[in-house]
Order: sequence, then structure tokens, then C-alpha cells
Amino acid sequence: MKRNDLLKHSALIAFVPLILNSCANAGNKIPGHPNIIFIITDQQSAAMMSCAGNPWLKTPAMDYIAQNGIRFTRAYCSNPVSSPSRVSMMTGRFAGTFNDDKGMQVRENGGSMKIPEISDEVRQTTIAAFLKQAGYELIYGGKQHLPKPLAAAGLGFRVITNDERDILAEKAASEIKARHDKPYYMVVSFINPHDICFMAIRHFALTQEEKTISRQGQIENATLDRALQKPAGVSDREFFAKYCPALPVNFEPQKGEPNAIKSLLERRPFRENAREKFTDEDWRMHRWAYCRLTEFVDKEIQQILDALKESGQENNTLVIFSSDHGDMDAAHRMEHKTALYEEAANIPFMAMWKGHIPEGKVDSIHLVSNGLDLLPTVCDYAGINGIADPRGRSLRPLFEGKKVNWRKTLGVESEIGRMVVGEDKFKYIRYDAVGIEEQLLDLNQDPYEKTHFTNDPKYKNKMAELRKIFEKEWFPGY
Repeated sequence: MKRNDLLKHSALIAFVPLILNSCANAGNKIPGHPNIIFIITDQQSAAMMSCAGNPWLKTPAMDYIAQNGIRFTRAYCSNPVSSPSRVSMMTGRFAGTFNDDKGMQVRENGGSMKIPEISDEVRQTTIAAFLKQAGYELIYGGKQHLPKPLAAAGLGFRVITNDERDILAEKAASEIKARHDKPYYMVVSFINPHDICFMAIRHFALTQEEKTISRQGQIENATLDRALQKPAGVSDREFFAKYCPALPVNFEPQKGEPNAIKSLLERRPFRENAREKFTDEDWRMHRWAYCRLTEFVDKEIQQILDALKESGQENNTLVIFSSDHGDMDAAHRMEHKTALYEEAANIPFMAMWKGHIPEGKVDSIHLVSNGLDLLPTVCDYAGINGIADPRGRSLRPLFEGKKVNWRKTLGVESEIGRMVVGEDKFKYIRYDAVGIEEQLLDLNQDPYEKTHFTNDPKYKNKMAELRKIFEKEWFPGY
């Protein structure tokens, strides 16, 4: 039996009792479970909120969730690119669990969108399947970027709009204020600050695909142009002195940068050109626009929060906020995502339920995976035992300030490699885009990942420890 088949066969056997247990719970939901609203942005790094201490933008809506709930600083996506990350949030599994239509393991956008089918076991243990069993109404609005077998409508969601901007905010607000006969789980999936992608693409589009993306992105380019506007009545000199974000402290490429990163840039020529040809002012304008785009989506989120207050259901609604991945935001002279640096992989994750989740808490210790942990968390609040990947955990005890024995490490996939993040702020990365390259990063000594400590004898034991965890606990066989 092939290795992938063996893993799937073993997983199916392990999940049978879980499925039966979940089915037994269906229809026996305890009254009083909350409505759940999952707000997701696209391409927003963890640092891109004023509540995270970023002085270059103001995000009052996001800040409100943080002030009235809990914010995690050590939350990671399961894969720092859109479709694999979203597959993970819908299924509670790494996207690498699946193969594309050519039988290749899914680790990047193209392959993720070509997942041809899902097994019955996966279908019965998606977030949608569990919540339907728990008696929840399923509502979805906005960006999906999911393969056909995992499209929202096919899983049982009522799709209220495919718009990803203001119309989405309006439609979602109307749904929140409408009468519902049973609790609902609503996904509100906004596109921004993803429009920042178009800055480098339209500057340096060389391939036909890049030119098509740039040409067809009329709304995206118009929104980006609005974000690039400088304050009226301010000279360029004053603008760059007082208003525009400075270059990041880790602006230069990492010392000893792996070949996998260079390969990533070469595969997407606009990214390589941005690194080589953007001026310092170009990079600062990129950072300025990224902030404004984040503020744009914050205003849309505000409509959701306002509707919740007006509906009188704020005290009966759990709000969870996150993003599918971040953006490099000029760190290491890079933009876009996919890399395993903190800017791309560390994402915002917050939760608010007034009267149930203590206010104003910041958790800087526990490792959270929005891909693995979202499913068991919402199922816990819905009163049903939801398990997909057994390494996923319900965050409810952490939300509510309870002591719990938590994971010490967390795995993250990428198109160019995989990594294990430690609670102690060490990161072990095994790149495989250009041969096998190992890296050990120490965020305690080097929080901006300017260098790595792979060959430092002082880190020999830590390197061996995380390598073993990588191979035994997170990515067996890789």
C-alpha cells in the first residue's frame, strides 16, 4: 500500500468512532449556544492593527474586538497562502492532506483549487458538517477561494453574496439584524488588505498571467490607487518625514537567505523585480497603502459590529476574527506571502463574547493555528464534539482564561517548505524547493529574523530537538 493511501486508511479507521459520536450528538444540542460570526480578512499580518501597537494605522473595529475579548500574538495560519489556508479552516486539516487532480500534494494556490474530490470521511467532518449536526444555520458571504468539493454552497452554507467589500458588509449586517429561528454560524470573508498585491504586479507584469491579472483587476487597482493617495495639502518632504511608514528594521534580505526564498522570487518575476527595482520610497509607499487598505476593511468590519449592537444580540454572539495569511510588507525586500517568515505566517486571531470571554486579554504564550483550531473551537461552543486533525484543539479554555495543558509546538506548511514553531520562540524550517535546506531561527535573540543560527554549536541540541518533533509529530515522512 502506498504511503498516502496508508495514511488515509489509518485516518479513516481512527475517525470512525468520532463520526459516530458526532452523529449521536446530532439533534441533542443543548439550548443557549451562541451565534458565531467568523470575520476573516485576506493578507493581514498580525502586526497590522493599532491594538497590536502599530502606530501607522488606526483600526477601531478590530481594536473593539480586542478590548472586549482576547487577542493572541502567537497565532499562525496553516499555510501562508490563500486557498490552502482556507481549505484548512474549512476542513480542520492541513491542505497537504489532499492531492490535486494530478495526484500531487496540495501546498500552493493552483493545486489547492484543483482538489478534485474529498472523501466521505472529510465531508462528514468539515466545520459545516459538524455545525449542521449541532442544529446551526450556516451562512457565508464574501471571498471563498475554495476548490469545488469544498465550496460553501455545496457544504450547506446559504451564500448571501459573493461580493468581498461594502456590499458584503451590508448584506452581513442585514442578516445579523434579521430574525433567526436557530443559532447561526456566519462567515464574513473580506478581500482586503489583499489589494496590496497589485502594486508590484502592475509595476512589473511580465508574464501573460501577470498582465491578465493586472488588466482584469479594475476594482482592485482603483482601490489601491485610493490607498496610495497622500494626505491633501502635505508636501512630499513632510509626508515621508511624518506620515509614511519607515522601512522595517529587517528590510534587507536575511543573512544566509535560503535558496528556497530566491527560488520563490524567481518563480514570480514581479516579486524578484520588486526586490531589485523598487526604490526605498516605493517600498514605503507600499507600506503606506497596506495600512490604508487595512483601514478600509476595518470600516467594513465596523458595520458588522454596529449591526450586532443594534440587533441586541451582542451578548449572545461569539465573534472570532482572523486572516488567511499575512504580507511581507517590505521585510527582507519582499512583498506578497508564501514565505515562512513571521510577516507572512503570523496572523491576527481574536475572540469576543461579552460576559463569557474576559475583556482586554492578550495571550503571548499559547500557539494557535487558525486552520487546525477553528473547527474544534466553534464546535465546542456549538455543543458538539468536532475533531478533524486530532492535533487541532478547542481554544475555548484559553478564551475563558482557564488553565489547560497546551501544545508546545505548532506545524506550518508552505509551497517552499514546512516549519515547526516552538512555544519558546524557536523556529525550525525545512525548505525543500531547491533541495533540502534546514534553518533554526531564534525569535528571542533575533525577533526580526535577520539571520539564522543553524550552524551555531550553541544551538545544536535545540536543532536536534525540533528536527525530531518535525519528523515525529508534525510532518512524518518529510
